[in-house]
Amino acid sequence: MERANDTSLMGFILLGFSDHPHLEAALFVFVLFFYLLTLVGNFTIIIISYLDPLFHTLMYFFLSNLSLLDLCFTTSLAPQTLVNLRGPEKTITYGGCMVQLYISLALGSTECILLAVMALDRYIAVCKPLHYVTIMNPRLCQQLASISWLSGLANSLIHATFTLQLPLCDNHRLDHFICEIPALLKLACVDTTVNELVLFVVSVLFLLIPPALILISYGFISQAVLKIKSVEARHKAFSTCSSHLTVVIIFYGTIIYMYLQPSNSYTQDQGKFISLFYTMVTPTLNPIIYTLRNKDMKVALKTLLSKKNVLPTNMMFKEVFPRHVVSHPASISQTTLPYFPISCQFNLHLLNLTRKIFLSYG
Repeated sequence: MERANDTSLMGFILLGFSDHPHLEAALFVFVLFFYLLTLVGNFTIIIISYLDPLFHTLMYFFLSNLSLLDLCFTTSLAPQTLVNLRGPEKTITYGGCMVQLYISLALGSTECILLAVMALDRYIAVCKPLHYVTIMNPRLCQQLASISWLSGLANSLIHATFTLQLPLCDNHRLDHFICEIPALLKLACVDTTVNELVLFVVSVLFLLIPPALILISYGFISQAVLKIKSVEARHKAFSTCSSHLTVVIIFYGTIIYMYLQPSNSYTQDQGKFISLFYTMVTPTLNPIIYTLRNKDMKVALKTLLSKKNVLPTNMMFKEVFPRHVVSHPASISQTTLPYFPISCQFNLHLLNLTRKIFLSYG
């Protein structure tokens, strides 16, 4: 315990990429570039989702949560990483390391659960469209979001506390660019078998079960997509699903590689570059894949940049509802409805009402 107290006074030296000094300048530009992209992309989603009534839907409620997660997660890591890459001072206080570990672990765990919740939302929207509004009511969505946040917080409080209670050796050189559990375990002066077992169990709960549920949901979604008669609509649906699955594979794959493999199965340098990828690159991909490729979002962004507070009514309804839907709402069926944007997956009565409103402005 005395050694742990000494660590709390001295802090840690983050070795980071000091073994590759020729790469530090390039890595500084890399981290800064992706950090700025993360800030711009996720702030854009949050602002548009808040200002534009068109995006006051359940899908964008989850996307706003995801954007807030990515903003906070990257901000908890990127500034310290930039300081270490840029200057000769590569230290972090014990308190700073604790804060970074608790926050990043809580937010990373929350995102693992939230991505599974978003997959559930898409499954119900596609496979049970006529019951979507009834099942995914605002109260349930708030509960699912709260469960995601609280589960991540609980994991962080239990797991990080369990790790930080280990007595640490006199070596304060942390062979990483952030405070991460696998790197901290290597500084312990005692047997860490129990800690590694807990890490494995928690990793299974957060890194294997959610992606398994996501893959199952996309299996059902694929079956529904294959029933579409329109080749163009089928191609668009598969393009959207493949984009979402790309993010899932990148996010879960890199973290699984880090946390579910024996520490001696990969080099420390490999672990650093993988950590750099999922902490800096993945939060940038989320707004691009999930939202900025969305036609509705592009229109709203152009409107926001042109300083118009409200979308023209004709434009708004033409973007939200396909032309044949507005003209012939009776043509909507159980088969075709799932493949419109989430914002227009209402019941037939609401579609007929919308058609009347649209025609009155026509």
